[in-house]
Amino acid sequence: MIPFFIKSHFRDLLLASSLGICLFTGQALAKTNSIESGEAIFEVLASEIALQRGEAGLAYKTYLELARQLDDPRLAQRAMEIAINAGAPDLALQAAQTWDGLAGPKQTKPKEVLITLLILNQRWSDAVQPAIALLRQQTPAQREITLQQIQALLAKAKDESEALRAFYEIVSTQKPLPKDLGLMYTYAMSAEKAGQIDVMEKTLREILRIDPNNVNSLNALGYAMADRNQKLPEALKLISKAHQLSPKDGFILDSLGWVNFRMGKNALALEQLEQAFTIKPEADIAAHIGEVLWVTNRPTQAEAIWRKGQLLDANNPTLKETVKRLKPDWSVADTALKGTWDGRFSVKVTGLTEGNNQGGSGGFSLTQDALIDVLEIRNPMGGSIAKITIKPGEAILERDGQIVTAIDADTLIQNTLGLPLPARGLSDWLRGNIRPGTNASVERNTQGQVDKITQDGWILNYVWGNSQRLEKLTMTRSSNVGSIDIRLIFDASND
Repeated sequence: MIPFFIKSHFRDLLLASSLGICLFTGQALAKTNSIESGEAIFEVLASEIALQRGEAGLAYKTYLELARQLDDPRLAQRAMEIAINAGAPDLALQAAQTWDGLAGPKQTKPKEVLITLLILNQRWSDAVQPAIALLRQQTPAQREITLQQIQALLAKAKDESEALRAFYEIVSTQKPLPKDLGLMYTYAMSAEKAGQIDVMEKTLREILRIDPNNVNSLNALGYAMADRNQKLPEALKLISKAHQLSPKDGFILDSLGWVNFRMGKNALALEQLEQAFTIKPEADIAAHIGEVLWVTNRPTQAEAIWRKGQLLDANNPTLKETVKRLKPDWSVADTALKGTWDGRFSVKVTGLTEGNNQGGSGGFSLTQDALIDVLEIRNPMGGSIAKITIKPGEAILERDGQIVTAIDADTLIQNTLGLPLPARGLSDWLRGNIRPGTNASVERNTQGQVDKITQDGWILNYVWGNSQRLEKLTMTRSSNVGSIDIRLIFDASND
């Protein structure tokens, strides 16, 4: 197995902005006279007073509107600062985009902040072009620093595969490529995620030309060959050298077991893989152990280790692919992208103090069509409360003729309706599947049905009917306001 190591050198680029009221005393980036008008000065002062009174939303809105009216990037920068301090990443991103647009192509600081906010909002693909544009304006030394900062942000990614594909798009435009071995290794791993196997192999071989004892590259290149069942003698040689250099590394021992399995040495492979799992209990290694057990006609033991793997991380790509291939009845079919669910819900929030207790109930309908979910929430009398359309990277809430948008559906519903409902990926959960992207733990009953999922801070407990339909789902979570308990009772669910 290939470990993906990222050093925690993350320095938040936002801190470099040095924001504050001093924005209005520094050098102007745009029209110098607009902000000096009496009306504009009044609105700025009124916004600062509103901010002092805790009305951050009003201050943000005024600054952003004023920035657009006066074509002044400093005002958009101030709006972004307010949003960051208020813990509103969606609004901060909106202001950063305005700041970058008004500042002009030669200004690099707005682009640095915009890229960081896009990444922190998990919009890696949207960050690619701004990052490329920024790198084009920089010297080789500056480019390497920027790439290292983006590399560090990979540790924040909820979907590592998506983030690495974006990283590959960014780095592959650079001529020449980075010389830093850490960046080269990450680039090689990102090339593999982008399907550029030749680039991955070429980059790893270049690292080994410079540093023949680079353990990570020895292991990664050998494992890549073994996983594709190619050049197995060379793969064994590379991984064996890595193992000699680092004999207690569980990831390398897993690779050694895997190449031996590919070469037909099942008994030795199983011994090495089980040792690796003892050193480093990871879902990837559980997947490999299970496959060896499965092909040696020990399905019960294979299922047992896969269950352990799903408890560790049910979203692990290697484990998901292995289970889908060898135990397909545990997987949700990719074609099952249409369905409807109707039922009732109740929400109970037990606050840290008795006065903070809250609750509510009503009805709901959820419709899934390909990658779009539409959730309708009703009051107990059947009247409409809101309609939420959830698309990849965007959520749209319609209520009383008004439309509100956000990146994350959960945040949108909480901020708009005051309901802590987990709408993002709800159709996955209702199928007994896991949300894509983030780590999850899955427990199954004796029939192989999902009994419990733990993901994104939520604990889900399932009750299935005799017809294999979901009858009841309980979702609980602890938060900074207390404990949240949500119960869903289904009138009908999809097939």
